[in-house]
Amino acid sequence: MIVFSEASQANTPVALGIALDKATELSAVFVVPTTSGSSAVAAVELAKQKGFSGRIVVVSHVWGMRSPGANSLTDDNRAELESAGVRIVTAAHALSGVERSISGKFGGVYPVEIMANTLRMLSQGVKVCVEISTMALDAGALDFGSPVVAIGGTGRGLDTACVITPGYSASIFDTRLHEILCKPY
Repeated sequence: MIVFSEASQANTPVALGIALDKATELSAVFVVPTTSGSSAVAAVELAKQKGFSGRIVVVSHVWGMRSPGANSLTDDNRAELESAGVRIVTAAHALSGVERSISGKFGGVYPVEIMANTLRMLSQGVKVCVEISTMALDAGALDFGSPVVAIGGTGRGLDTACVITPGYSASIFDTRLHEILCKPY
């Protein structure tokens, strides 16, 4: 496992390389989160450079996350990803979604938020990797029971990569985190 000295967008190129090499080795689907699409476009570009021929699934934020009626994935980046044959999944966050709305309105902490914060003890990116893999499986973009290589980050950029066999959100405890490939200290 590679441990970066800190969480940083500057780790993106190295983390992408590590993740793509592992996805190639395992013939696994590569699962990438995105907000604006810039990290996903960078992943697709590096995949082409490395000759990665596997599937890439991009998981974007839900509509209305930043502002009502809007999606953070820019139209240009969405078009570029779609033209590259990338499957884009846009779904409610598996590890917050409705629960965050309830805790925000009524206070308290609920089980899914506890799970998310427990994963954050490893790193924010590990939480993202588990979450996006689950969301992609729920959306039918992944094959059930097959390991994937997922990448995540802290804030902007990517700094964590994992090998995961995701479970559906309805059976989240069937998820298996096989390997953390890289993460920040």
